Amino acid sequence: MLVLEPILCMALFSYFTVQMNKIISQIRRIPLELVFWIGAMIGILLIDPYGQQHFTLCPLDNLGFTWCPGCGLGRAMSLLTKGDIQASWSMHPLAMFAFAVIAYRIVELIRNIKTIKNYG
Repeated sequence: MLVLEPILCMALFSYFTVQMNKIISQIRRIPLELVFWIGAMIGILLIDPYGQQHFTLCPLDNLGFTWCPGCGLGRAMSLLTKGDIQASWSMHPLAMFAFAVIAYRIVELIRNIKTIKNYG
């Protein structure tokens, strides 16, 4: 019995190593850009556009400038997800276009994953 235990442990280790390598190869097939855009859409869904304080990554806003061509785009896109089209348009007119472009890019990246055959 003592002789079988190391063999059994080696067999289990080998099995789990093969399974982990399969999982890692599947994860590597997912483009980083797809992960980024899906994360951005989830962030847009979680934004509270009606709040007084909001988090910003805008370098111009962080430097103290009062005008930036992109400021308000994330909140305007969040308003779109909540169905407030008029408020979204008044906050940033390009929000609908940006939302459509990001959604289109996500769909294209998913299509590419489904059509690319990885034989390597």
